[in-house]
Amino acid sequence: MIAKFFSYFLPINVTKLKSSVSNSIEVTWNNGELVIDSENTNYSYGSLQRILKKGLKYIGYDRIKKFDKVLVLGVAGGSVIKTLVDDVKYKGQIIGVEIDPEIIEIANTYFNIDQIKNLEIVIEDAFEFVLRTKDKFDLIIIDIFQDTKMPSFLFETHFIQRVNYLLNINGFILFNTMVINEKNKIRNLDYRKKFDDNYSLRMYPKVEVHNELFTIKKLK
Repeated sequence: MIAKFFSYFLPINVTKLKSSVSNSIEVTWNNGELVIDSENTNYSYGSLQRILKKGLKYIGYDRIKKFDKVLVLGVAGGSVIKTLVDDVKYKGQIIGVEIDPEIIEIANTYFNIDQIKNLEIVIEDAFEFVLRTKDKFDLIIIDIFQDTKMPSFLFETHFIQRVNYLLNINGFILFNTMVINEKNKIRNLDYRKKFDDNYSLRMYPKVEVHNELFTIKKLK
């Protein structure tokens, strides 16, 4: 493909749109990869896929293969779902929750996530889904951004407790955060304090420069 070849020298824009949720979104060939970018950061695939792939490796591919059900809060273009299916070879059920129907349209058109047979997409606010669902999960991936900002509810006690309730014993939370200032650092340190001895928490700072990953295992 010509666009892919020339993208090693200069990013090649494929399409650009304004969604009601995500504002400016671009699909671009960049260094031979088809990626989705928001106004100021990578939104799906590219560096973001590398970040979450590292998080899944920290948990362990062999362990994840044995899980029955995975919840992805914040689907965007579906890069972490593609990693689960293509790299981990995960065969269990995946439920992806995304508030923005337009980004799912892009994910289907350019990345074919609608062809993943073990994936169910729910168009809904992640907070509302977490409050209403009765399902339990072995892995909950939280990857919710509005450009470079993260919604405040992700760090609130009520949301955290509800996510913890939905997690099976010996299950994991993989939480991707962005740290670009001192306020973000303090926010993440406060987040760590919300987990007691029933959980094993590890923090991986400076993943792809500005991202900080949490893996949290529910022990009992």
